[in-house]
Amino acid sequence: MMEIDETDARILDCLQNDASMSLNDVADIVSSSRSAVWRRVQKMEADGIIKKHTILLDGPRIGLGVMVFAHIKMQAQNRDSLPEFIAKVGSFPEVMECHTLMGDIDFILKVQVKDVQAYEDFFWNQLSKIDGVREISSSIALTAVKNTTSLPVLHHIRRS
Repeated sequence: MMEIDETDARILDCLQNDASMSLNDVADIVSSSRSAVWRRVQKMEADGIIKKHTILLDGPRIGLGVMVFAHIKMQAQNRDSLPEFIAKVGSFPEVMECHTLMGDIDFILKVQVKDVQAYEDFFWNQLSKIDGVREISSSIALTAVKNTTSLPVLHHIRRS
């Protein structure tokens, strides 16, 4: 694990908030030179801290207005099917996130679809047909009270 200092954290904070920000603007904000910021960004990319540069879309504005959290329980005696489940879920474009959990639920999926009918189709024709799935419990999100992809890197550095 690479240690990051406060300058790295400030650079990451800038880029998380606006990945299109120029290196000159980032350098001005963090009180450094453009070349020093560029070297730090290149190092953080090489070390896997910066995974990729992307944009965020507003699902409802592009016709994907329903977010569902699907809680998946697998058959206890069929743990051999986990790699297949993970591969299948990874191939579904509707699945935005998949996390393994401790406790009664094995996986939680964040699914983004056009409408409830689209989720029903996904549920019956894809998700429920994966070998080893015992139970699926779905919850439709009504309102996103907080929705961010930004990690609290500055908060973490300052508390360390």
